[in-house]
Amino acid sequence: MNPAKPGETARTPWIVGVSGASGTPYAAAVLRALLDAGESVDLVVSRASRLTLLDETGISFRDAHWRDDLREWLARGADGKPGTFETDLTDVRYWPAGDLAAGPSSGSYATKGMLIVPASTACVAGVALGLSKDLLQRAASVTLKEGRRLVVAVRETPLNGQTLRHLVTLDDAGAIVVPASPAFYAGATHIQDLVDFVAGRVLDAAGVRHRLYRRWKGELGGGARPA
Repeated sequence: MNPAKPGETARTPWIVGVSGASGTPYAAAVLRALLDAGESVDLVVSRASRLTLLDETGISFRDAHWRDDLREWLARGADGKPGTFETDLTDVRYWPAGDLAAGPSSGSYATKGMLIVPASTACVAGVALGLSKDLLQRAASVTLKEGRRLVVAVRETPLNGQTLRHLVTLDDAGAIVVPASPAFYAGATHIQDLVDFVAGRVLDAAGVRHRLYRRWKGELGGGARPA
C-alpha cells in the first residue's frame, strides 16, 4: 500500500470476509452500508462462497473480473431483483483467497478490523483453531492477534456442541459472535428488511454508523407502525 502523502489520511480499511455459508445477501448489505458510511473495504471471497453466490444469485465471482461481478452482486436486492441498488466501488480493494502474501495476511497492514459475514461452521472452526488455510482465515487470525475487532456472523442451524465450543473459543479470544438471526420488532415488511437488520447488527458490533433498521425505543407495538 502506498504511504499517504502530506495532508492525506492513510487508508485504513475494514476487511470483509465472505465464507461459504448461505447468506450472501447479508454480505452484500454489509458491504453497501460500509461504503455508504464512507469506509474503505478490503474484500476476501472464499472459494466455497463463490459456489454459494452462484447458487443464490446466479453470479460467477471471478478474480479477473471481480469489480464487474461485485457491482452486479451489490446491485441485487435480497429478493434477487437486479438493479435495486447503486454502490460506488472506488474504495474497495479485492484480495484473492489464495493469496497468503496479501496485505491482510500481516499484522503490519493497518486495518480497523474484520467482519466475516456470513461465517460458515467450517470457517468458524478454522479461525478458532488457527488453521490459516486461506487468506480469510489468516486475516481473521491476524485481526485477533493484533487486538483488532473481529465480528463473526455465524449462519447455521442447528449448532452442534463442537461448533458451540469453537464459538466460545472465538469469544474468549476477543471476537464478537453475531448470529445471523433476523428480528421482527423493527417492522419488517420485506425480505430486504430482515437482511438489513442482521447487517445492521453486524455493523453495530463493529461500531460503524448506519441506518439499516429502526431501533427499539421502548414502545410496544412500534414495529407495527410505519417508520
